[in-house]
Amino acid sequence: MKFLDLTKVYIRSGAGGNGCVSFRREKYIEYGGPDGGDGGKGGSVWAEVTDGLNTLIDFRYQQHFFAKNGQSGMGRQRTGKDGDDIVLRVPVGTEIMDEDQETVLADLTVVGERVLLAKGGNGGFGNLHFKSATNQAPRRANPGQEGVERTIWLRLKLIADAGLLGLPNAGKSTFLSATSNARPKIADYPFTTLHPNLGVVGIDNTEFVVADIPGLIAGAHEGKGIGDRFLGHVERCAVLLHLVDGTSDTVVEDYQTIIGELEAYGGVLATKTRITALNKVDAIDPEERDEKRAALEQAVGGPVMMMSGVSREGLNEVLRAVRAEIDDDRVRMKPAEEEAPWRP
Repeated sequence: MKFLDLTKVYIRSGAGGNGCVSFRREKYIEYGGPDGGDGGKGGSVWAEVTDGLNTLIDFRYQQHFFAKNGQSGMGRQRTGKDGDDIVLRVPVGTEIMDEDQETVLADLTVVGERVLLAKGGNGGFGNLHFKSATNQAPRRANPGQEGVERTIWLRLKLIADAGLLGLPNAGKSTFLSATSNARPKIADYPFTTLHPNLGVVGIDNTEFVVADIPGLIAGAHEGKGIGDRFLGHVERCAVLLHLVDGTSDTVVEDYQTIIGELEAYGGVLATKTRITALNKVDAIDPEERDEKRAALEQAVGGPVMMMSGVSREGLNEVLRAVRAEIDDDRVRMKPAEEEAPWRP
């Protein structure tokens, strides 16, 4: 399934049905009086969070959602039928923004959450509604209320507990593959990852979700490379794991490049809790490893962990450090493994 995290949608609620002007006409009834019914209510447009979705690809093939109009009222005091509602089914973590892409109308983070996007128009009153002692034969009825037409943007921000950051080929996809059942594409060239990947990571009988986003390069906030469009997927994370390629000759510059892009992006990412790890340490000599770690710790202003996604060196220590920064209410207990049945 193709990944899509931003799309424009055109919606319109249904108009209310018109009221009816009608009079009762039956044999042997001289003064039947008004009996025009009210118009039906127009359908509304809703957005609802549905479990099992992780992309907005369905809105690539259908961008227009128009609710049904209400039916007009009829004689014999019959009210028109209400128009059917339309429900936009979106994945967890979807933001609904106005046409300016800045005003957030709703932030849907819980399965089953529902929000009204465009309310249907009310139906008009029939002439029966205007009957009174002084106006026993009204010949007026109200038209139905017009529907609401608007353009909205849907933006998906993945729900993850931890996010991976780093330059292209820093080993993020290898880390996710080594610690979870996710199987992202891994290759020895930059920009192997073209869309975010999610993986469930388990450590010490607990599980949490890790998001791997495409690598950043210098100038990403200006649109270079894939750009910073995927940084929104780690805004909801409790902690960021910053991987630095240990085989690079410029580990400090690589670290500062990512930090500069986070600060240029703005928001909460620049101040979010980060854990820095020197990756691919199995491919460098012990002396070089210590030198790069010392230089990186000086730039970070704190400890730097050592790990390798290929040899799995230091993986558990990094996972425990990440888990320690995640609130207990965000993680879940790892399901107990069932014992295999006895066989002769």
